Amino acid sequence: MRIRYDPEADILLFVLRDLPPVDAIEEPGGVIISYGEDGEAVSVEFLHASARRLVGAGELVVTLHTGRVPERAYTSVEA
Repeated sequence: MRIRYDPEADILLFVLRDLPPVDAIEEPGGVIISYGEDGEAVSVEFLHASARRLVGAGELVVTLHTGRVPERAYTSVEA
């Protein structure tokens, strides 16, 4: 998985698989999920990422948990 942020477009992109998307669905609130030919998700885009406080002026910090996922997992952004 790769994570990219485009500050000009203010889009946070999670690339789940390196396959071309063939379909996409925009969910309420500006989340776009793109799907491959097999119907599985290939990427998730968050529009207006800074307004959602998903990214800030500082670093983007991502914590990945392996094994058991805690009851409350989240991503934090340092300002």
